[in-house]
Amino acid sequence: MDFNQLLAIFYDCIFPFREFYRWLYYGGVVQKNYFLHRELSFTLSNDAYLRFKSFKDGDEMKAEILKLCPIKIDIGAVYNSEPKKRATVKDGAFKPIERELVFDIDMTDYDPIRSCCSGADICRKCWDFMTVSIKIIDRALQDDFGFKHRLWVYSGRRGVHCWVCDDRARKLSAESRRAIVNYLEVVKGGEETTRKVNLSSKGLHPSLRKANEILNPVFTQRIMNNQDILTNPEKWKNVIALIPDDDTRKRLSESWSKSNVTPAVKWGNILAEIKALSKKKPSAATAVMEIIFQHSYPRLDSNVSVGLNHLLKSPFCVHPKTGRVCIPIDPKKADSFDPFQAPKVSDLLKVLVLTDYLHTCDSDYQKTSMKVHVEYFRKFVEELEEEAKEVFRARRAEEDKKLQF
Repeated sequence: MDFNQLLAIFYDCIFPFREFYRWLYYGGVVQKNYFLHRELSFTLSNDAYLRFKSFKDGDEMKAEILKLCPIKIDIGAVYNSEPKKRATVKDGAFKPIERELVFDIDMTDYDPIRSCCSGADICRKCWDFMTVSIKIIDRALQDDFGFKHRLWVYSGRRGVHCWVCDDRARKLSAESRRAIVNYLEVVKGGEETTRKVNLSSKGLHPSLRKANEILNPVFTQRIMNNQDILTNPEKWKNVIALIPDDDTRKRLSESWSKSNVTPAVKWGNILAEIKALSKKKPSAATAVMEIIFQHSYPRLDSNVSVGLNHLLKSPFCVHPKTGRVCIPIDPKKADSFDPFQAPKVSDLLKVLVLTDYLHTCDSDYQKTSMKVHVEYFRKFVEELEEEAKEVFRARRAEEDKKLQF
């Protein structure tokens, strides 16, 4: 059975259409035609790319997906009119008005610092980068911005996505989204930039201190060794290049080049040298954190987050290269998430066949490993619906109050 055949059965028997529609419907109380004005896009097996699809309800959406069997579903913004009827709207009048605040973290952005893999390949060693990214960004979104409804999703291959679905997050302007991204971004500059992290020695922001609490142990205990950061001469030269003193850099380079020093000893050398240097040059005090951040802090695709009309792959898609389902990730359990344990569509369908459960009802996923992931998603949606009702009640009360005057 080829991928397209497997995918057709997956959509028919396992894809959580009910919960998916409820998510994008937001309880039906957000605003009139909220789902109707939402853009979905489909990529078909023949590489046809169908943008600006829109549907009146979940049944119509499901029927179209079952008919077309897209190998990828992308979710776009909510527009001021139906996306599929945009051609009937006056030029320049068709505009996005709302969209979840989203983040896209891709492993290929870590190629300059990882040595275990490159390109689309990943392993458990480099997955550490995704784990710390989830923990750092999720903490900031919750504690620093007060966002409650954050859905993290495995991309199915080499990265993770985050959907911030709070009412006020969906209403953010592009400028506000840019401000949030700027707040979260620390690693800046291309390959030609040696120092990509610049921290203030006059007072570190509390958010960065909390990020360091997450990064420091992971970097020193795992990333530093797993990525040969202080083993490979080309890499350790890049590390000492971040120390703001010529004499210190020269001394460490000569010492390490002459003897076979372990990464642990080299790291100890760096800590001692920077400690001594900071007494003479206070601005050097942040050098250790800058090294750690440059080699482990999250790398964000700012364009995905800022543009309201930018598309992002839907949860519960099946990646055509890996066959793995894009499942939600509980950020509280990020340390234990294993991308290689994400369900594969072929394994899911084998379970249904073996249990004679295929096509018996619209919730076949309950007999498979998808059950826990769909139930997690359903709980997330239920909390969203409750917030939508609270927002609606608050707005109704405000309108009633105005009428009284």
